[in-house]
This record gives sequence, C-alpha cells and structure tokens, in this order.
Amino acid sequence: MGDILIVDDERDIRELIGDILKDEGYGVRLAANSDECMNAINAEPPALIILDIWLKDSRMDGIDILKTVKRDNPGIPIVIISGHGNIEIAVAAIKQGAYDFIEKPFNIDQLMVVIRRAMEASKLRRENAQLRRSDVTSSVMVGSSSAFRALKAKLDKVTNSNGRVMLSGPPGCGKEMAARYIHANSNRAGGAFVSVNSASIEPDRMEEVLFGRVTSDRGVEPGLLDEAHGGILYFDEVADMPRGTQSKILRVLVEQQFQRVGGSDKVRVDIRVISSTTRDLLEEIRKGNFREELYHRLNVVPIEVLPLAERREDIPELAHHFIEQFNKSQGLPLRELSEEAAALLQAMSWPGNVRQLKNVIERILILGPDSGPIEASELPVNEEISESEGPVVLSPALATLPLREAREMFEREYLMTQINRFGGNISRTASFVGMERSALHRKLKSLGISTASKAGVRVAQVAGDASRGP
Repeated sequence: MGDILIVDDERDIRELIGDILKDEGYGVRLAANSDECMNAINAEPPALIILDIWLKDSRMDGIDILKTVKRDNPGIPIVIISGHGNIEIAVAAIKQGAYDFIEKPFNIDQLMVVIRRAMEASKLRRENAQLRRSDVTSSVMVGSSSAFRALKAKLDKVTNSNGRVMLSGPPGCGKEMAARYIHANSNRAGGAFVSVNSASIEPDRMEEVLFGRVTSDRGVEPGLLDEAHGGILYFDEVADMPRGTQSKILRVLVEQQFQRVGGSDKVRVDIRVISSTTRDLLEEIRKGNFREELYHRLNVVPIEVLPLAERREDIPELAHHFIEQFNKSQGLPLRELSEEAAALLQAMSWPGNVRQLKNVIERILILGPDSGPIEASELPVNEEISESEGPVVLSPALATLPLREAREMFEREYLMTQINRFGGNISRTASFVGMERSALHRKLKSLGISTASKAGVRVAQVAGDASRGP
C-alpha cells in the first residue's frame, strides 16, 4: 500500500498527473474507467486514489466508485477531481467519504498540497490504529501452575486457525486476556482486536454500533465490523446480545458479509470471532434468550478459563507481574512481596478473581510506603481472614461446637486451604505446615481429605461422609 492510483477517462490528464507524481517520488498506477480502477484496487489497495467524477464509457461513475471503495476499503483516502464541479457534487463527494474535491482546471501546486495532506492523514490514521492495537490490555499470560499450563496449551492450539472460540468462566478470571493472547499470537496479529461489550451497549443501538449506518446527511458511518476487518472481533458476555441482533450476527458468520443500517449494499468482511460468557448458554437457550444456531456457530472450540481459586499457585507470580506493570505504566513503587503476604494472598477468597487481585495490588502500591517489601498487614481484611493481631472472632459454625469438633473442623479447612494453595502438592504442603509427609498423609486420612484432579489441577476435597470425623 504505497502507490497512488489515478482514475481519469482523459489520457492526457491522467498521464500528466502521473508524470508529476513520479517526479515527486511516488509510485503511480493509471486507470481509464471503473473496471480498470476496481481491478487495480483488488490486485493491491493503493495508498491514495485521485478520482475523476465523470468517466466516459464507464460502468460506474466517480461517486459510485467512491461509495464502493469506502465500503470495502475505508482506509484509502480519495481526492475527487472534476471539470463539471459545483457545490452539490462537492458536498455529495465529501459526504460519501472523499478527502477533498478539486475542480478542473486545477493548479498543480494546489493538487500536490492536497495529495501530501491526504497521504499524511492516511499515515497518521494507520499509525494511530497500530498504537491503539499495541496500547491495549496486555496479552501476556502469567502463571506456572498445572491448571495454567493446561489452559495455555489449549490457547496455543487455536491461535493460528480461524476456528471460533468460546471462552467461559466467572467474571474477572481473564477471558479477555485469553482472547488477546490468541490474537497476539495468531496470523491476524497485524489486524485489529475489537472488543464488543454486549452488556454496555443499548439494545436499540447494537446494530448501528456493529454494522454502521448510512444516512442522507452524513453518508456512510462505519461500524465495529468494519474496524475488525482482517482482525478479531471479541464478543464480551455474548449472552447479553439482543436476540434480534443475534440472527444478523449469525448471517454475518455464514455469509461473511453484512448490510449497514439504512443501507442496501452488501459489505464484505474478513473477521475471526471469539466470544466469552459467564453464563450457561444452554440454559439461556432453554429460556429462549439465546439462539441455538448462533451458539453452535460460536462454540466451535469451547475453552474454560478457571477462577483464581483453582490456580492459587499462580497468585504470587501474578502479584509480581502486576507490581512491575504498575511501576511501568503509573510509576508506582517497585516493591517485593514478603513470604507472609504471598501466603495470605493465596489463602484469601477471590470472588473477583484476577481482576480483584490486580485491584488489590494497585491499592496497596498507591496507599503503602514507597519502599520495602509488601507485608501481610497491608492486605485488605477478607471475610475469611481475620486480623493478625487482636482477638480472633470465631465463625458461628465453630463457636457452637465442642472443642474437639471445632479443632477438627479448623484442621480440615486449614489443610485443604494449604493443599489448594500449593496446587495439590503434598510435599510442599507438608514442608510449609511443618509436618512429615507420612504424618500429613495420616492426618488427611483421619480428616477424610483426599485430592482429585479438576480441570488439570489437583484440589483437596472431603470424601464421602468424612465430615463426621474419625
């Protein structure tokens, strides 16, 4: 995309403009009619088009070509030239997306100024688009637990296909991060990653936002599908998509084309779709809220993103990652994480998952000292974690039990928390709690605790009627 296409039915004019542009160092292609013009664009999109309005013996006139190019290649700037110029034609051309309008006979210096400005504006738009793509939520996946490795292996398998992926998991667990990882490591990494938050868009505006619109006063207004052309369109919480829009998205997936709101032309689009949901879509289908056909189109490769509670081993590594991230992005202190703080983070409940952990780390760095390790005392008190100093407040469940049963319940919950913290690794759990491995095995057996594999990670669970104790 580095040359200029000149479209004019007058040979002398197109060759004159071409020679001048060649002298200025531009690459040039020439077209005498609409067919030659469209063939040239389809072979290789130019950096800019100089287009005559009136094309003799041509299937389409300049306005028709302008509409078609702006529909299929909206990033190409077009400068309109005409020997029959008037205000109405100029206004119509600008409404349809032309960069500028110049009347014949034109001044060469004036034409060169317009061309340079159009090329510079086009370059700036491309650079801004690239910056937006790079200045987004990080696509770096962080973790080393067996659960994380299993997830990453699945993501790696789907990166270079065009298969549609459905990411499921609770809020804040990292579904968009997983989608961005797929994008960054795919053959579409040079294209846009366009995120559509289905819940944040008003239902009556969803189609305009996605497909764009055509109006008499403003012409063509591209939508998110235009922006995602050549890249990835990510539907965040796809279950919130209005049912009427679902049928139109289904048609886009089938035909790879769509119509803008208020328009009649078919717009070709090349996108890969990734979706995510926190809900049971099969249940939404049963309730009549989600189209079954769309579900099967989107759910080609289902991937579950686990909650943070099921990958506790990764919590210290994630915390260190966020500390470094906030230091680079906001200049917050680059602090270490003490062993006690890391252990407490792993023991805490995380209903908000990775997003909540990131918020906690940011708050600590903002409110805490500028140096020294992060201590356990700086962490927010969780409902399940009591202050390290002062009286311990018992839960109602423990407070009403005899000492022996209360101790047993405490030991069971404590050991299950530590096992889950270390990803089911009994040796590391034994080392941390200060017991011989054989002694820990006996204690677990007496408490009715066993470990089982869940989504590739070992987790502690109470077996059968073991909760009654020995």
